[in-house]
Amino acid sequence: MLKIAVLISGSGSNLQAIIDAVAGGVVQAEIRGVLSNRADAYGLTRAQQQGLPTAVIAHGDYPDREAFDQAMIRQLDSWGIDLVVLAGFMRILTPGFVQHFEGRLLNIHPSLLPKYKGLHTHRRALEAGDSEHGCSVHFVSAELDGGPVIAQARVPVHPDDTEAGLTERVHKSEHLLYPRVIGWLADGSLEYGNGQPRFEGRPLAQPLQFVFDH
Repeated sequence: MLKIAVLISGSGSNLQAIIDAVAGGVVQAEIRGVLSNRADAYGLTRAQQQGLPTAVIAHGDYPDREAFDQAMIRQLDSWGIDLVVLAGFMRILTPGFVQHFEGRLLNIHPSLLPKYKGLHTHRRALEAGDSEHGCSVHFVSAELDGGPVIAQARVPVHPDDTEAGLTERVHKSEHLLYPRVIGWLADGSLEYGNGQPRFEGRPLAQPLQFVFDH
């Protein structure tokens, strides 16, 4: 069974979607631990309510990013995990961390990558007048919001959309897409090798595309 750890910095809504998918048997995985860089992250409460191990490694306690990331590596390795899942973890990872978990490190980003890397993606999509927006799940590389994209969920942008409304609809798609991709890793449908994902035994030339009916 796939053994995973989830890294969070905030409320943990994607973490909750993963917890629910595992508890419901939709994803054949075991959550070995939830790690946060913030002691006040509500996601830690979500994890503790399910009896999951948690850890707080505060980035402010370390002299630099390298030392912080090394501390996280030690904690994650102690849990004996196969996969690290970034779920609203708001720290830029060092190349050393990414290399240590190469092919075992997933992220979900609230845009249709490569568009809108970084922050404020929903606002930027509205300001650009985009007709669609969405989210992307990708293997992590040392480049910010880089690495091969596995799957995307596309969300139409309505003429009267607000940032809050668009954000809510993208979040709903995130909560469906992320567990699905983790489930592919758990059942062997998705693999990683030589810097590229393979899906059902074939190189994944383009991200898999989904539109969820909310």
